[in-house]
Amino acid sequence: MSFQQYHTPVLANFSLARNTFLIRLQAPALAEAIRPGQFVMIRMPKSTDPLLGRPFAFYDTVLDEHGKPIGIDVAYLVVGKVTGLLADLKPGDAVDVWGPLGNGFSEPAGDQHVGLVAGGIGQTPFLAHIRELLGTRGYAGNPARRRAHKVSLYYGVRSADLAAGVEDFTKAGAAVHLASNDGSVGHHGFITDLLAQHGAPQHLFGCGPEPMLHALAKQAAQRGIPCHLSLETPMACGVGICFSCVTAVKTSDGWDYKRVCVEGPVFDAKCLQW
Repeated sequence: MSFQQYHTPVLANFSLARNTFLIRLQAPALAEAIRPGQFVMIRMPKSTDPLLGRPFAFYDTVLDEHGKPIGIDVAYLVVGKVTGLLADLKPGDAVDVWGPLGNGFSEPAGDQHVGLVAGGIGQTPFLAHIRELLGTRGYAGNPARRRAHKVSLYYGVRSADLAAGVEDFTKAGAAVHLASNDGSVGHHGFITDLLAQHGAPQHLFGCGPEPMLHALAKQAAQRGIPCHLSLETPMACGVGICFSCVTAVKTSDGWDYKRVCVEGPVFDAKCLQW
């Protein structure tokens, strides 16, 4: 694994939805190396409370006027101490970041209709992925190249005020379908139920709570289509040292553990041991 640690200035930090923010970090080297599906670890500098960093999905690159990557965007939901501290940061403040980490999204086979399925804060890895799939932006030094003829985002939230980044996904070219637990936006119910009502994409990618991912994996298996899942497993180091983020995977003689931070966070759904 090749990654670097950076002391990174904050360029912007603003609200996307209730309790959901986007922080923009000035990190040219990181922006040039990272690709969709990978993540970074962020830690508050010069502080031991909290001691450990936290993993955050890569939302998208920031480009200068010449189209050169100069930074990255990270979208996050305020749920604990680190994210609460992040929400208080202003332009000119700084954080410690290390990355890029993880394996990233695999390429779909052929020119297909790709479905991206998100629950909760699971939409955050998908903006860059949409742009890569539709060929409007290249990542990690690779030129832009169209990989899918259509991309649909299926995005489930508890309520309408938690839907974050919808306009970004629409502008990127995805067909966006929403669902909410309380019926305040889109389909009233689970996002996997809405997906089941639609014509099936030929390849599914998912990110969100484990019950949603399990339901998505079952649906993909029933339809006989490939499915890759980005796991939201808590992590301590992000680089495979501590073995705190393992997940069970199937093997030829039973099952074994894999580190989500190194062998993931994206796994083929049929390989996971639920």
